[in-house]
Amino acid sequence: MTGRDDEGAPSSPPYLAYHREPVVVVETPPPSADQLTWVELVFDPGRTERWIRFGQAVDQRIVSRRNRFVAFRPGAVFAYVRWAANAYGTVVSRLDILQAADPTRDRIAIPGVVPGAVCLLRLSGWPRVRRALDLIDAVETGGFEPGEVAPDYWRHVHARLAVSLPPLTYTSERHRAFRLRQQVSS
Repeated sequence: MTGRDDEGAPSSPPYLAYHREPVVVVETPPPSADQLTWVELVFDPGRTERWIRFGQAVDQRIVSRRNRFVAFRPGAVFAYVRWAANAYGTVVSRLDILQAADPTRDRIAIPGVVPGAVCLLRLSGWPRVRRALDLIDAVETGGFEPGEVAPDYWRHVHARLAVSLPPLTYTSERHRAFRLRQQVSS
């Protein structure tokens, strides 16, 4: 993701040290374009940042050095971070953990997400967003890919952080139960 565009400029900006590579594009053929969920990524230093914390994109469209779109398959879970500032400091700090939905499912409108997605977690305010980012790191430290974690866990995290309570740790037992539920329902 750190290639160069036609003008020799970096195609993706250097993110802060605690950010991982913003997007991993999976090399599999995507479903039809009308089934994909498109997310706008923006990097305007000191003013606006919109980036993906985790999730596996299947396609991307680079609009400019500071703006691109990435696409997710139906059912894919991803974290979308939005931050904005003005001359006086941070104005918006938000984290959404979303699940891309197929066209038959109900979705909510999220700025920068077309045509919308199923919301698993939605937090605003830097202290809560920072706590959620730390929990994502903890899930990764536990050996789990955050995009493969049970969607119910992210709903649990949302409910607990919304009332300033600590969420439960994601365990291998919970992950195993999620995988068994997937097998039974398919």
